[in-house]
Amino acid sequence: MSLYTIFARIYQAAFKLVVPFFPWREPELLEGPGSVLGLPELLRRKGIGRLLVVTDRSIRQLGLMDPMLARLDEEKIAYAVYDGTVPNPTIGNIEEALSLYRERGCQAILAFGGGSPMDCAKGVGARVARPRKPVAAMKGLLKVGRRLPPFIAVPTTAGTGSEATLAAVISNPATHEKYAINDHALIPRFAVLDPELTLGLPPAITSTTGMDALTHAVEAFIGGSNFGGTERAAIEATRLIMENLVAVYRDGRDPAGRGRLLRASYLAGYAFTRAYVGYVHAIAHTLGGFYGVPHGLANSVILPHVLEYYGKPAWKRLALLARKSGAVKDGQDDEATARAFIDRIRSMNREMGIPARIDAIKEADVPLMVSRALAEANPLYPVPRILGRAEVSELYAIVGGARAAGAAGGRSEG
Repeated sequence: MSLYTIFARIYQAAFKLVVPFFPWREPELLEGPGSVLGLPELLRRKGIGRLLVVTDRSIRQLGLMDPMLARLDEEKIAYAVYDGTVPNPTIGNIEEALSLYRERGCQAILAFGGGSPMDCAKGVGARVARPRKPVAAMKGLLKVGRRLPPFIAVPTTAGTGSEATLAAVISNPATHEKYAINDHALIPRFAVLDPELTLGLPPAITSTTGMDALTHAVEAFIGGSNFGGTERAAIEATRLIMENLVAVYRDGRDPAGRGRLLRASYLAGYAFTRAYVGYVHAIAHTLGGFYGVPHGLANSVILPHVLEYYGKPAWKRLALLARKSGAVKDGQDDEATARAFIDRIRSMNREMGIPARIDAIKEADVPLMVSRALAEANPLYPVPRILGRAEVSELYAIVGGARAAGAAGGRSEG
């Protein structure tokens, strides 16, 4: 084991010790069909009279927000809508929305949509809390440190789990960089889990956002920073996704199935925001930053490759997750169970038309992407095996189809 690996493990162990003492909170939930219509009354009771709504143009054009906006009008709550959020939201998006927040004298922020509007809204909240601190200066851990305006999350996809997390992922198009701001202040105060808002999702969005949530649950569970609450949440999220995702992909008008996936996404968000993720996310963030690959799609493709690459260090925890979630029947040894679990993920991807590789990767970009993935993952992420530069480079080759996965996953860390 190398000195760097020893340092990383000590760093992770120290973080695990202090995590229970952080100022965690869970958002106040409104849950069930039609629950979004109860939100304006809640805001009125909280004394919120002026609201910034952060969304994107497609959601605005679909009219998903219209019933909620009409109810806001009934409750005499003024609102301004920022709908310029792009996939992989940018610093420019945050600054535009911040200007609107200030111009309209808003008191609270409501994110309506998938992970991109939520990340953008969290960035706005961070800038309101720290008006003299640029977005880039809040990159990393605990750089906000001040209370945000009341923040409400209304997810319209079952994937990111941002309604439960302390993270906002931001892109800088000028540098092709994609990074996270992580601070407990970013956890929403209120969240709405209304399955009716997800009934019209296209199958391709249903599949990749669902696999995004599965990635959160799996990476949280197999890492070394779990406690009882995160394990239970990750197991239940995995069970709900394995049992419902493919069926909802095929029949998206099932409100009960949509509701179970929303619940899974929330639970997976709860788990990973406390137990962290791993190399799947580190690599996916670079693909989003360099090529605009949607985060859910990137995670969907990368997940089985990374799990296989970990090899023996991941087998025990993967097998435990597979058994406890019911994804794989018991009676096999850990290696066989773990491999069956990975095979089931690959099978789900195939059934839902998710590709096995990402063709966009350019060999000339790989060295810089490797550097950024390692900077994100090491030493923070408590992964089953610490990887070095050569190994992460090999993973990019595997994900891009330039090399087949082989025996590399059997090597021990360090």
